Amino acid sequence: MTSIPSTALLAAALALAAASAQAATPAKGRTMQQVLDASQPSDWRALDPNNTLYLELARGRVVIELAPQFAPEHVANIRALAHNGYWNGLSVNRSQDNYVVQWGDPEEDAAKRKPLGPGAKDKLPAEFARKSAGLKMTVLPDADGWAKQAGFADGFPAARDSATGSSWLAHCYGTVGAGRDMAPDSSNGSELYVVIGQAPRHLDRNITTVGRVVQGMELLSVLPRGTGALGFYEKASERAPITSIRLAADVPEAQRAKLEVLRTDTPLFAELVESRRNRRDDWYLQPAGHINICNVPLPVREKKG
Repeated sequence: MTSIPSTALLAAALALAAASAQAATPAKGRTMQQVLDASQPSDWRALDPNNTLYLELARGRVVIELAPQFAPEHVANIRALAHNGYWNGLSVNRSQDNYVVQWGDPEEDAAKRKPLGPGAKDKLPAEFARKSAGLKMTVLPDADGWAKQAGFADGFPAARDSATGSSWLAHCYGTVGAGRDMAPDSSNGSELYVVIGQAPRHLDRNITTVGRVVQGMELLSVLPRGTGALGFYEKASERAPITSIRLAADVPEAQRAKLEVLRTDTPLFAELVESRRNRRDDWYLQPAGHINICNVPLPVREKKG
């Protein structure tokens, strides 16, 4: 009977253990940059000029994508206001730390405010949420503290409640909304704000959200903070003048921003979410195993070709 040397047995056992460990260890996923580098043209979409606003400040351009699928009447009014040049010559009037930047007409006397112009309505219905039917959503795998489900719909961070059959845009960094007074239907889209701080999700379903900033957030988030109540500027000289706000469709094509945004309804986007949910970059020692909707990046790039 031939005996096997103990060293051979040990080597065989080590090889078996290594193979078992390798089988039990999941393959290291791609980083976000690797995922984006592997993207195909079909993973990206161009911005619709009819749903894109250019907010022109002295320091540069802020590009805003509108969401008519969530707030159709507000978006229609915003388009009319942009056509009319309503915001041209007005200003950014509020910058509240860790909260919002807001722009519009600073005149407090309603009788002296700038006219909205043709086609723009002075009163709109509240559009805090919409019916979920017909809205395709890429749902995140983790629980959301503010809704039954959270995910992305047409590129926008959104949430939904199956019990009520309703969906709404989430207040994440860069979300644009329409300011209102006490009455739910007191907004007409002429006073807009953008979130510049920790996601104020308590505002969800309490105010109409109309879109998100896709480029130029740094031009708004660094504005000096207002010293008045709620961050309003106390002096006219503190306000940031608005050169113009135009619909991209009204801008000559040569002057438009050539941008593409990553689609949120593809397998590649699902892989991107996982790459951020469980960071496996060399620097990270402990993957989180969880991600919040407002921590999922929404990549934007210059259009190729």
